[in-house]
Amino acid sequence: MGSRLTEDQADFAAAVRDFAKRECGTREQRDALTDGGREPHHKGLYGRLADLGWLGVCLPEEYGGAGGGLADACVFLEETAYGLVPAGGFVTTVITAKAYERFGTEEQRRRVLGGAVRGAVLSIAMSEPAAGSDVGALRCRAARQPDGGWLVEGQKTWISNAHLAEAMLLVARTGQDKHQGLTMFHVPMDTPGVEVRGIETMGGREVNDVFLTGVRLPADAVVGEVGAGWRQLMAGLNYERLFLAANMLGLARRALDDAVAYVREREQFGRPVGSFQALRHRVADLATEIECVRLLVREVASDCDAAPDRLFPREASMAKLKATETAKRVTLECMQMMGGYGYATEYGMERHLRAAVVSTVYGGTSEIQRDIIGKSYGL
Repeated sequence: MGSRLTEDQADFAAAVRDFAKRECGTREQRDALTDGGREPHHKGLYGRLADLGWLGVCLPEEYGGAGGGLADACVFLEETAYGLVPAGGFVTTVITAKAYERFGTEEQRRRVLGGAVRGAVLSIAMSEPAAGSDVGALRCRAARQPDGGWLVEGQKTWISNAHLAEAMLLVARTGQDKHQGLTMFHVPMDTPGVEVRGIETMGGREVNDVFLTGVRLPADAVVGEVGAGWRQLMAGLNYERLFLAANMLGLARRALDDAVAYVREREQFGRPVGSFQALRHRVADLATEIECVRLLVREVASDCDAAPDRLFPREASMAKLKATETAKRVTLECMQMMGGYGYATEYGMERHLRAAVVSTVYGGTSEIQRDIIGKSYGL
């Protein structure tokens, strides 16, 4: 397939675009669905995506999914981001669900993947106040109990969509070794001792502190193997980085299209400002960068689908780095092209910028992605 969409994928992309235009194509619709931009996720609209069967785009058919690959999921993410669909819970859900698909028990897969297909939101909890980019430094501890269960104590922070989630995939310390002492656990959000507190950000209600105080989990809450949490996390990096890249690809496309529509109409000195060479050349450069991202994301997704058991640390990090940094550049330069109106909340470009800026931080900062890429060359 390479960077080209199959006929089925092109039809799927068109269907998602049509849905977005119909359900949230106007500013008034989006404001009503998102509380004026403060809530990136709308449960009712998300439920309609589930009814269409789209939330299981890359999940196995035996659990209600469509059985597609990463390339199919990237199409969905790109188009929902472009259409500004308030389905912010999908990224963390699909990243988390893929971990259960690979490492969970049959019962866990049936419950968790089936729920995701039906519209349940999932969250993954890794970061802590003293463990961000250095995930291996986390301190949240799970201690085995005499009955075989686990007692969890600790705090997680910057946990996306924990306030929306039905369950979270918790990474906790079960041993002394920095990397070999980590384990994944399935934690329903209504478990006694789990407290979620929202963190106010300029992007609205997205991330949270999660406090775990005297949380008791059964023995079968372990996802995968005890002590194998780090290896299991690394196995999911293709998914996480590609999904985030596809999301930002869609946002960059949308920002540029919004800016082009504006500069075609806005007149100064007796002509549309887009007709001036300074802006024409800026549009040309940004469009070229976006096309580079599109080709990279689709090519890496295709490679991952062709070799599902292989890790692509260099390529996945390149996709995440290029897509997020491009989205940040595109939205900032589009704001400049729109002048004061780009800064005004009325036009929405400032929302695009806020969403793009944080993408270079979550899911592994741009600095971490560059370090991974550099190390892949033996440096």
